Amino acid sequence: MQYDIEKRLKENGIVLPEAPRPAANYVPFVRTGNLLFLAGSLPFVNNKLETTGLLGHEVDVERGKALAEICAINMLAQVKAATGDLNLLSRVVRLSAFVACVPGFYDQPAVVNGASDFLVKILGEKGKHARSAIGVSALPLNSPLEIEGVFEINQA
Repeated sequence: MQYDIEKRLKENGIVLPEAPRPAANYVPFVRTGNLLFLAGSLPFVNNKLETTGLLGHEVDVERGKALAEICAINMLAQVKAATGDLNLLSRVVRLSAFVACVPGFYDQPAVVNGASDFLVKILGEKGKHARSAIGVSALPLNSPLEIEGVFEINQA
């Protein structure tokens, strides 16, 4: 039985947005063989950054987790834009997450769990992945979070 990703999204009340467009001179994804490399995803909702600021100052861990989930939703939108069919997604291979935070903030993994937990909830075993959660002093547009991903895609 085929696992229907679109159906899982609908069951969870998730409507994928239009895939965000690049903000500069880069492409939103590159496919090589069965691997799809996504550019960094920010927590955009309706083409607007949902929140700005640093974790541990303007943004708390729970809000950060919600922002990470938004990034994961935007990544799935990019996968759909790249493939035309989310059901071609074989698995999430790796996430690299950058968390803008104050010095002394050590809960980057807890923040990024928002994306990881969402991907496993929607994709099941396909959503389990390797991951890095890195604290940084600043991100573009004063975003609290940026996540990039590598996805394995089945041949159409």
